[in-house]
Amino acid sequence: MKKNDAIVATSSLVLRILTLASLLASIALLVTDKITFIDGSKVTFKDIFAYRYVLSIASIGACYKLLQLPFDIYYATKGERLNGCFLDFDFYGDKLISLLLATAVGAGFAVSVEFNRMVDGLVGDFFDKGNIATFVLLVGTICMAVVSVLSSISRTK
Repeated sequence: MKKNDAIVATSSLVLRILTLASLLASIALLVTDKITFIDGSKVTFKDIFAYRYVLSIASIGACYKLLQLPFDIYYATKGERLNGCFLDFDFYGDKLISLLLATAVGAGFAVSVEFNRMVDGLVGDFFDKGNIATFVLLVGTICMAVVSVLSSISRTK
């Protein structure tokens, strides 16, 4: 394996691990985001459709990362791919997942900002926690976009 190929493979592996970690952290933050009002009623992420979308896309992205991780570990350690079809799978899968993650980030930030502006802080830090979860997802989206570029570089070789 050439030195440049090894750098791309290692960088891709590290970024995939960072993406997976940020997606899992975003899921954990979003699932634990809830508020209980004085009258006993509760609001959770399930009550906001955009947050459910964010959670589902983050879950899909985490599953994809878990699927890809063993192949990237093999590629980074051995210097060769198991099969030539994984190059196309990486290329198209990385593009699709990065675009889906970007839409989830947009939806999460939009609903947090709009609802927070409408209720003007009446629901405590519920939407602030949603913003934090979306920001963590944004970090994962950026890592995934870089991985997508790296998979494009690998495919052209």
